[in-house]
This record gives sequence, C-alpha cells and structure tokens, in this order.
Amino acid sequence: MNYSQNDENFPLTRFESMLKTNDILFFDSSEFENIIHHYLENGKIALAKRAIKLGLEQHPSSVNLRLFDVEILVIENKFSEADDILDMLHNIEPTNEEIFIQKANVLSKQDEHQKAIDTLLIAIDMSTTPSEDADLFALVGMEYLFLDQFENALIYFKKCLETDTSDYSTLHNIVYCYDFLDKNEEAISYLNTFLDTNPYCEVAWHQLGRQYFTIKDYAKANAAFDFAIISDDTFIGAYMEKGKVLEKLKLYEQAIENYKVTLALEEPTSFALLRIGYCYEKLNQDDLALQFFKKTVDEDALLDQGWIAITKFYMKRLDYAKALHYINKAVNIDGDNVLYWKLFATINKRLNFLEEADMGYKRTLELGNYELDTWLDRSDILIALGEYQASIHNLLQASEFHLENAEISFRLGGLYFTINKTEEGRFHLKNAIKLNPDYSFIVPELFPNLNDRPMIRAIISEGNRLSN
Repeated sequence: MNYSQNDENFPLTRFESMLKTNDILFFDSSEFENIIHHYLENGKIALAKRAIKLGLEQHPSSVNLRLFDVEILVIENKFSEADDILDMLHNIEPTNEEIFIQKANVLSKQDEHQKAIDTLLIAIDMSTTPSEDADLFALVGMEYLFLDQFENALIYFKKCLETDTSDYSTLHNIVYCYDFLDKNEEAISYLNTFLDTNPYCEVAWHQLGRQYFTIKDYAKANAAFDFAIISDDTFIGAYMEKGKVLEKLKLYEQAIENYKVTLALEEPTSFALLRIGYCYEKLNQDDLALQFFKKTVDEDALLDQGWIAITKFYMKRLDYAKALHYINKAVNIDGDNVLYWKLFATINKRLNFLEEADMGYKRTLELGNYELDTWLDRSDILIALGEYQASIHNLLQASEFHLENAEISFRLGGLYFTINKTEEGRFHLKNAIKLNPDYSFIVPELFPNLNDRPMIRAIISEGNRLSN
C-alpha cells in the first residue's frame, strides 16, 4: 500500500500500518504527540497507551510524552503513579506550566480542589501566551464551581472570556453562576456590556433573552431573541425560546411560526411539536392541537408530557373513555411514571371504575407521591368499596406524612365508628374538631349511615358551633 507523505494523516497511517506488520518504524516526538492526541480525543485509550510506550522507547527524555503517560494514569485513577512522574518531570523542567496543569488535574480528581486552584495559579504566573491564560482561567473557574464558590468562579470565567471572547462554553458558565446566585439583574448588566463590544454574538443575545424571560420582562426577551436570530438565522435555540416568549404574550400564531421554523431547520423535536399543540389548543383549533400532540408521542414515546397532553385534552372534553385509552398506552410504555398513575386513578374514578382507581392510587403512593389528596382519594375509594380496614390503614400511613390533619382525622373517626370501634371513633372525631371544625361535613357526606348516632351528632354539632 502506498501512502502520500503530503497526507496530513501520514504519520498516523504509518503508525497503524506498523502495528499490523510488527515492523518498527521511527517517528519524531512531535509525530508521536499528534498520534497520541488523536487517540485520546477519539477515546481509543489502548492505542494511545501503545503509542506512548513506543514513543518513550524511541524518545525516553521527552517530557511531553511523559505528560501523556500521566494523562492515561489519571484516566485509570492511578494517582500515586501520576504524582511520581510529575515530581520527576518537575525536577527536570521546573518552569513547565503543563506539569502544574497536570498536577492540578490529579488533585482535582482526588477532590483536592483548593490545592488544584493553588497549583493552577502557579501555572498562570508561568504562562506567556493569552490563549494559555484563557484555558487556565477556565480551569480555575471550574475548580471553584466544584467548591460551590460561584463568586470566585465568576471572576476567573470573566477573565477567560476577556482573553477569548469566542469561548461560548465560558459564557454559559458565567450565566450559570449568575443563575445559581439568583443574580438575574447582574447577569443582564454583564451580558449587555459584553454585547456592546460583541454585538453579533448570537449566544450572548440568547442568554440575555433567557435572563429577561426569567424576570418576566417578555418584551425585552423577545427583542433579545430577535437579535440572536439576526446574528444567526439558523440558531434553533433562539427560535425555540422566542416561541416560549410569544406564548407568554398570548401571541400563539406567531409562537407556532417560530416553532415551525425549528422543524424546518432540523429533525422535528418532541418539545417543539408539543408546544405547537398547546398553542393550537389555546387557539381552540382542537383538531390541529390533537394532531400535534400525537406527533409528539410518535416522535418520542418516552416524553411523558406528550401522553399527559393527549390525556388531559380528552379529560377537558369529558371524554374519559379516550383519556383512559391513552393513559393506558402511557402506563404500558413506562410503568414507573407517577404522573401516569395519578391520571390513571383519576380517570378511573370519574368512570366509577373503583377497583382500578384504587390500583392507580396505590401505585402512585408506591412510587413516592405522598401528596395529601392522593391519600384522601384512595381512602374515599376504599370506603366506597367497603374496604374499611384498608382505608384505615391507608389513613394511618397518611398521618405519618401529614401530621395533625383534620381531613384525615374526620375520616378515621367515621371509619372507626363504622366498624364499631367507638372509643377510637370518638377520639379521632374530637381531635378533628380541634384541628379544623370546618371539615365536619366529611362525616355525613362519606358516612351517611352514621347520621342518626347521638354521640356523633353531638360531636358534629359542637364542630358546627365552633366553626360559626
């Protein structure tokens, strides 16, 4: 096989040919560095290790190849071995900032973030080029993020962006810090200042729009996303965010137009399809709304918002049979989604399918939804089914999460009286009256057979007197 030496991948091609033939070919150290870098970037660790081994055999004094060896050791969590090599390299080249960068990396991997910062600051003092400075500032910023020191992280991310205004990942990190600190106004001020000198930076306009959206200044958010689109008319994120702003402004037709642009620019996203469906629903164009809700689940069957949108669409129109059909589909796809089971229970309750409703509420609780209404709804279903002991057990569990709750106590009182446990019934009813007499209607409503009992009438009358 013939290789052209003009091919920029020629050293890599020669190296891989050598591995196949077991011939030993000579490469200079910079060629080995490029080969190793290529393999590391592509996640081919075994080949990178092979290249490092061969490289060090041919160039045993190469510091850069030794530093690649350190990178591999860090990946393999062999920190002690990495440290030993770095100490040896530091003795050889004490002013090589790359050695300090790798030392910082080893420290960071061991959660020694402050020590990593101190080491990186030494590397910054040694650095001689702005591009190196930018990278180092970004690394220091990331270490401060690990320490949750967002104010300090901001300082270094800003220094990085001042050095390299095209580093958009750092711009995102700056905004992330402001978001975490709940400093939206400061973020807006910073972004506006940045845009004064970088007026065509679509990422900055996009981030500015998001900040205005957060503080509910939708007019300014809309303008910012317009500038992002002017700067880059293929910027899908800007169209998407602009659509969300237009929804807030109740300009649903314009929102649909922006979402549809995203569909034209790339493969349809379930989020855009869902938002279009919601917009059509707001415009009372039910057929189109349902069409896009169904497209949403066709695009991504695991997106729970899509199934919930279809289910609630039919529930609003009191078509519980169709709502049940779609929530059953959703449950079959993801049986551990608590939102699905809550809707499943609610729909079955509306259809008077009480045993299925109980199954839905039970599963909802098993999945960790401990909201009061879930416990109460299940209790009422069990009462309707005549499962009084099960209802009591359910309410006693509920009382562990919702202490001193009148709605629970009134139900427990009625249930204990129903199963002829008078003392327990009286205790819970009296306790319920103390907690909130306004809920005394629960007993006659859920337990009409108890209305003629003098003791219960007396307790309820006392409750009515207190509430008045």
